[in-house]
Amino acid sequence: MGNEQSERIQTSFLNRAEKVALVWLAERQPRWMTSDMLTYIGVVGALICAIGFALGVVNINYLWLSSFGLFINWYGDSLDGTLARVRNTQRPKYGFFIDHSLDVVTICLMCVGAGLSPVFRLDIALMVLAAYLGLSIYTYIGTIIKGQFLLTYGGFGPTELRLLIILMNTVYMYIEPLRTWSCTVYTQTFHFFDVLGLVIVVLMTIMWLAKFLQDRKQLSQMDPLKPYNPQDKK
Repeated sequence: MGNEQSERIQTSFLNRAEKVALVWLAERQPRWMTSDMLTYIGVVGALICAIGFALGVVNINYLWLSSFGLFINWYGDSLDGTLARVRNTQRPKYGFFIDHSLDVVTICLMCVGAGLSPVFRLDIALMVLAAYLGLSIYTYIGTIIKGQFLLTYGGFGPTELRLLIILMNTVYMYIEPLRTWSCTVYTQTFHFFDVLGLVIVVLMTIMWLAKFLQDRKQLSQMDPLKPYNPQDKK
């Protein structure tokens, strides 16, 4: 659920197909299903994802459970706002508060779970968490200052990130050469998927920086520096 009073900017690669699918699903939800219930289902999905990641240390096939949790998380987190809009039952302030407060919980669960899995080192998973939260904070700042709720950066949003992680889980389970490849840099050993995690961190940082520089220029023109006049203090 986004802030319904702000302009929603959704430019992800899968936006059009996802929107059609979500509206189709929302129209077929049972009457007892509510947006709040879907939000909490999304949190449960994140917990399942984290458990699947952690159990991957015991058996890598548990990564299927992690991927299933990501699907459940998408179902709840993406459908809650759509259901409210389809039924015209939006609660802009409450929905924004609940949804994005719990988003912090879900991304923390999933990233910590990933760091406890055999796929990623914990420090790299936490770097991904920091980069994701940085983009999230920037989105909330933009919502307040510009009245624009930016859902994607560089055509990439939460749905694309979930699909990327599902793909990485699958590749990890079935392509052994990539699973076993490693390199050592200054006594630190990195596996193939650790390197991919670092690439994700770098890309997210570049997206943040590019948007920051663009908005800084725009807001500087909208809110120009005022000349200092000592007489104003009197």
